Amino acid sequence: MDKFTVLEGVAAPLDMINVDTDMIIPKQYLKTIKRTGLGKGLFAEKRYHDDGSENPDFVLNKPAYRNAKILVAGDNFGCGSSREHAPWALLDFGIRCVISTSFGDIFYNNCFKNGILPIKVSPEDIEKLFDDAGRGANATLTVDLAKQEIRGPDGGVIRFDIDAFRKHCLLNGLDDIGLTLVKKDRIDAYEAKTKAARPWA
Repeated sequence: MDKFTVLEGVAAPLDMINVDTDMIIPKQYLKTIKRTGLGKGLFAEKRYHDDGSENPDFVLNKPAYRNAKILVAGDNFGCGSSREHAPWALLDFGIRCVISTSFGDIFYNNCFKNGILPIKVSPEDIEKLFDDAGRGANATLTVDLAKQEIRGPDGGVIRFDIDAFRKHCLLNGLDDIGLTLVKKDRIDAYEAKTKAARPWA
């Protein structure tokens, strides 16, 4: 998993509440267990017309936001079913941070396990961030995980809280497998000791 330290990029405003995981990545894209290639299906039912052509009105199809790295979203983002494909699709598109006032619990947890930083802010702060994101190509935000700060294009700073363990994992690029491998020396020592004590096992 890639480390998350400081992220600077364009923020796309998705001013919708209750965006569920089926909207993030529709069911027809769930046939794969690969984490790559899902970016094309991100918000597919909003991004594309029935004939497959792009919907020019959807925010991620607008020229200023095609390379967005941050998503500013409405309340209860990522609610619905527990599909891990939702953070995979965001990551494959290039989005590494989602900012909202609240998240679906399972989606929130899955983000951390896949190198995406979900940030909870107050309703007042989200309105400011929507205003910042509305500036298009000038909507560059800087998210500093170590300092727990979001810096806006006008120099304003918004502080955010995050669980210390999750922060540690993101800063060091540790998913569940990475956390296990941190203890590889101890695991190897235990295995060697067990093999010596029970060579028949």
